[in-house]
Amino acid sequence: EVQLQASGGGLVQAGGSLRLSCATSGFTFDGHAISWFRQAPGKEREGVACINTNTGDTYYAESVKGRFTISSDNAMSAVYLTMNSLKPEDTAVYFCAVDSLDVALAKLWPYPRRYDYWGQGTLVTVSS
Repeated sequence: EVQLQASGGGLVQAGGSLRLSCATSGFTFDGHAISWFRQAPGKEREGVACINTNTGDTYYAESVKGRFTISSDNAMSAVYLTMNSLKPEDTAVYFCAVDSLDVALAKLWPYPRRYDYWGQGTLVTVSS
């Protein structure tokens, strides 16, 4: 059974940092795309970052480039999202999700419908 468990959310002041973790099991970690999404109240779910666990290639939404870093520990089957210089607009529930690799991953990763398996979400609240 494929499982993803997101953790590490919390309350932080603007300008602060958080590190989210996504523990995975039930599938071969190498050779997948694992992404972080977020959903704020009343808004659609949006792609934040993605990592190709085979090559280490990473992709980011423009809104988080230079502030967020996605990384993976293949030995631990885990993916991390290090978030720096947090802003109130980063407040959302953050989810991790897994997808098979695609040659068009650079274009397709932000679309939630591609992903079959999701973690339960972890809440990040950034106060001003």
